[in-house]
Amino acid sequence: MPLRLATSDAGFDAAFDALVNARRESDDDVSADVAAIIRDVRRNGDEAVSQLTRKFDGHDLDFTGWQISSLECEAALDGLDPNLRIALELAALRIRDYHEGQRPDNRDFQDDAGVRIGARWNAVERAGIYIPGGRAAYPSSVLMNAIPAKVAGVDRLVMVTPTPGGEVNSLVLAAAQIAGVDEIWRIGGAQAVAALAFGTDNLTAVDVITGPGNAWVAEAKRQVYGVVGIDMVAGPSEIVVVADGQNNPDWIAADLLSQAEHDPTSQSILFTDDAAFADMVFDSVDAQLKTLKTEQTASTSWTDNGAIITVDRLEKAIPLIDRLAAEHLELAVDDPQVMFNKVRHAGSVFLGRHTPEAIGDYVAGPNHVLPTGRRARFSSGLSVTDFMKRTSFLQCDDVALAKIGPAAVALAEAEGLPAHAASVQKRLNP
Repeated sequence: MPLRLATSDAGFDAAFDALVNARRESDDDVSADVAAIIRDVRRNGDEAVSQLTRKFDGHDLDFTGWQISSLECEAALDGLDPNLRIALELAALRIRDYHEGQRPDNRDFQDDAGVRIGARWNAVERAGIYIPGGRAAYPSSVLMNAIPAKVAGVDRLVMVTPTPGGEVNSLVLAAAQIAGVDEIWRIGGAQAVAALAFGTDNLTAVDVITGPGNAWVAEAKRQVYGVVGIDMVAGPSEIVVVADGQNNPDWIAADLLSQAEHDPTSQSILFTDDAAFADMVFDSVDAQLKTLKTEQTASTSWTDNGAIITVDRLEKAIPLIDRLAAEHLELAVDDPQVMFNKVRHAGSVFLGRHTPEAIGDYVAGPNHVLPTGRRARFSSGLSVTDFMKRTSFLQCDDVALAKIGPAAVALAEAEGLPAHAASVQKRLNP
């Protein structure tokens, strides 16, 4: 049964602390297993990737083929139901338009001392995106990861996706064709992340890896960080919904279940100031669960990790919301902007009664790759700049150096670095 709390409860603080600090990541200790896979791929390259693919995905890459051709992607796109193709293309257009606005501007100016300073942005040369495959069809994840990379100007975009039993997901291939992915490899798991990070004879190493995956994929990304950049170490999905009694309880129940059906470890939390409404949502969740193909997953998530919290006034939920720092936050109230102005920590916020989180997963435009596990306190969703890096530059003439150089000499001498001081001083007194 999901947790039922009220801020007026005597033990509320302790119970809410437990909710905030609950560990929902996989209990399996995968770190050692992932480290062994990465070592194997680094030492044995394609042979290791091939053996691990046979072991985990049940097919021989030399038989099924290491790569998926552009012709297969074109065929997948051409074979889509027309309405589904229109939906994918609309999503791609909106995602691209939103991310075009994220491209940073270069800076180049002369300051008061006459020093030319600035910064120039460049895309990384190669980026890799990980996309779940097989029975899991996530074309939206292809668009959300690939399009920002393309907008950034990445030279070569490489996608890895597992194909259990050799099964290729046509929706994923169609989305890759729409997004302009350059290479697609039939590999998944920690071995795919290692191959992207370190390269093999077949696969050239990349500079950045993004995309969702299971606990092994997330741990592999964590372990290769520093060799390559990554988007984030993502955990189970989560949603916090703030709703008053003026909402339709069936809508709010569906919103909570939209995250619960992702994974048994996902989390859905409702804040409301109306106890009767809380009861109606609770009953509606129970009724809707019985209609879902994902009932088993959603039910486990809701029972083990769900919560309904009643507050005296919705404003009192704000500090609690910030402590949760959730991946998704819905503000289903009359004037969501007032509350939004006071919220500090959330991955993405959905304003008003007619903005379900699910619209953001597909066609709204902002990225759905978002920080989980309270990481919204210090990180942001995937953006164009995750595929770019900034290079600063500066230029002094003799006049400018004369103005700021003596201070540099003084600081270098204070730090006990005489060569630093000399490299400036010699130019001041040639």
